[in-house]
Amino acid sequence: MPRSFRTIGLIGKYGDPGVAGTIARLRDHLRDRHLEVLLDADTADTIPGHGIGTADRNGLGRRCDLVIVVGGDGTLLNAARTLVEHEVPLLGVNLGRLGFLVDISPPEMEERLDEILAGQYFEEERSLVHARVLRAGELIFESDALNDVVLHKWGVARMMEFDTWINGRFVHRHRSDGMIVATPTGSTAYALSSGGPLLHPSLNAIEVVPICPHTLSHRPLVVQGDSRIEITVVEGGPGEGQLTCDGQIHHRLETDDRVRIEACPHRLHLLHPCSYDYFHILRAKLHWAEQP
Repeated sequence: MPRSFRTIGLIGKYGDPGVAGTIARLRDHLRDRHLEVLLDADTADTIPGHGIGTADRNGLGRRCDLVIVVGGDGTLLNAARTLVEHEVPLLGVNLGRLGFLVDISPPEMEERLDEILAGQYFEEERSLVHARVLRAGELIFESDALNDVVLHKWGVARMMEFDTWINGRFVHRHRSDGMIVATPTGSTAYALSSGGPLLHPSLNAIEVVPICPHTLSHRPLVVQGDSRIEITVVEGGPGEGQLTCDGQIHHRLETDDRVRIEACPHRLHLLHPCSYDYFHILRAKLHWAEQP
């Protein structure tokens, strides 16, 4: 059964006043349809005179039936992490470059939005992972990630050494520039550039991809999405390692830190126009040859 949309939240690219025009178009269009509109408080700080009621991310999650994200994939990644526990659906308007996640272009924005408000949309669920860093058995950091969790060096062009376990079973020790643990959504991001496979977003899977491994036999590995992955920093030097979630959240790593990565209990709900085609997105964004 189609969702009912009464209150719509708007999130713009962080710190970018260039989103003001698109936000204003959305505001006016939604109000013409007698819908309540709320603007993300951080976005409001960069758009003076927006004329919209504001709310923080928790407020948007509690009050909104739909949140429209205006920007690029990075903006949607940020919104997904902060709103996923509320399970409010997200819709992306693409002002960026790649746009694997934000797939509505500004020229067609109002037309596609009317279709979605009328219940003509495709809804999909995307999995996230939750990362925890344990130091001497104590939890010192945790974060969700929609794309990937990456262990890598901090500002030094040297390799690190890792031990990897999956579901309590030892997999390998290896030396590399880092390790990527990616969701199917993240398989088109850093994991792809590091030689990992593309995973369809509907798959219940996680991929583990080494970054420039010293031994070429260490290849990407795909496991069940409910697997528990643990990676220990065997050698990295004090403060020379770093954990990064979605390329946006960072935490320093020390030798003997253990990173535990598991499926997030909540799933992201993404809305797309009915014309959405994942393989068309791949062809367009990765410049695959089109059939004539």
